[in-house]
Amino acid sequence: MLAQIKNTASFIRSKIDFEPEVGIILGTGLGRMVESMEIQASIDYRDIPDFPVSTVEGHAGKLIFGTLSGRRVVAMQGRFHYYEGYTPQQVVFPVRVMKYLGIKVLFVSNSSGGVNPTFRPGDLMVITDHINLIPNPLVGPNEAELGPRFPDMSEPYDRRLVTWAGEVACKEGIPLQYGCYTGVTGPTFETRKEYRFYHTIGGDAVGMSTTPEVIAARHMGLPVFAVSVITNMGLDGAKASHEEVQSEGAKAEIKMTRLFIGMLEKLENFI
Repeated sequence: MLAQIKNTASFIRSKIDFEPEVGIILGTGLGRMVESMEIQASIDYRDIPDFPVSTVEGHAGKLIFGTLSGRRVVAMQGRFHYYEGYTPQQVVFPVRVMKYLGIKVLFVSNSSGGVNPTFRPGDLMVITDHINLIPNPLVGPNEAELGPRFPDMSEPYDRRLVTWAGEVACKEGIPLQYGCYTGVTGPTFETRKEYRFYHTIGGDAVGMSTTPEVIAARHMGLPVFAVSVITNMGLDGAKASHEEVQSEGAKAEIKMTRLFIGMLEKLENFI
């Protein structure tokens, strides 16, 4: 795996003379953030050796390089999921490649179902902790160059970045929620009892991504900041659809873009 990671990173560097500082993963319906970037180059996933290919509607499947708020950024316009048939190691492969391209911090976004009854569709939830119910990407032989065999996960989401998010949101007039994200395999949306179960065990939102990528990032020592866009409310018994997720994600994307831009402006003394 380590050789593949290095080979893929070398291929990308051969195509573009650009060392990113920040990696950004854009979730379902959230890919238009790249329109705010000064784009220098983009590469289709299908053209990158050993890279998975996005199969889900709402995921463009491109690696975008450019500047955003004065920071050198590489953005994944679309991610990969365990439910697509990829192994957990394949799901997190791009995060590892971005680390070898030079990123010092990872920003993550996703669309999720709210299980906290105080939430509403369109809310932005800063993730402060997670419950991972997706097979762990670190299962198998450990590559010591990537990180330790038993990485600490007491702070999966960097507390300084969470604090800065509150400061940016206050300045920009963006309401924020805070909570725990539960990562599940999908691809089915949850039953009513499952939604209640995830809330009972401590979750505030539930989705089908993010936790494997965060585990891989923390394994490599990358600080992480993550936001969930609440696209539907699981506890109200209403039917959920992928179209609804995309629609609500698009509506909230402007707020999330402003938040991410403000966060990038505060990274001067962080990276």
